[in-house]
Amino acid sequence: MRDVKVLGPGCKRCVATAEMVQTEADRLGIAVAVEKVTDLAAIARYGIAATPGIVIDGKVVHAGGLPKPEDVARWLAA
Repeated sequence: MRDVKVLGPGCKRCVATAEMVQTEADRLGIAVAVEKVTDLAAIARYGIAATPGIVIDGKVVHAGGLPKPEDVARWLAA
């Protein structure tokens, strides 16, 4: 199971990003545990300045703006 954290204050883009991660994981048949991290101090510990951010298995793979679905699929499959 992949551990995925979506970093952001809970804005529409953050919610859409979390949904996109789950959709792509389901499409690929990859089990994921998606956690939304909204605490600003916790987000800052990952060293990102723009949200939404995506952390997969402890590694920051995206920061700022909506990612493309094909990128999310690639990150999950890696």
